[in-house]
Amino acid sequence: MTHPTLSLDEVVHQRVRLGILSILAEEQQADFSYLRTTLGLTDGNLSGHLRVLEDAGYVRIAKLFENRRPRTRVTRTASGLEAFDAELAALQKLFARLDFVELG
Repeated sequence: MTHPTLSLDEVVHQRVRLGILSILAEEQQADFSYLRTTLGLTDGNLSGHLRVLEDAGYVRIAKLFENRRPRTRVTRTASGLEAFDAELAALQKLFARLDFVELG
C-alpha cells in the first residue's frame, strides 16, 4: 500500500489553486474579480496561479467585454474537475489513515 500523500497533485494541492478549483467545482465558471475577492489575492498572484492551472489543462481562461468593460472568465475543464476529485480522494485516505493515530 502506498502512502496517500503520493497521490497528491502538486498543481492542485497548493492552497490558492485548491481554492480556485473548489470554487469551480461548485460553479462551472467564475469571474476573475470574484476569485480575487473571495480568495483574498492580488491580481498578479491570482494571475500566476491561474496560469499554472491553465498550463495543466485544469481551467480555461476567456477574456471578453461586457458593457464595454474587460472581463476575465475562468471555466473549469473536465480534467480540472477530475484532478480536484482525485485530490479530495487522496486527502480523505490520508485523514482516514490518521484517524488511527493520536495526534498532539
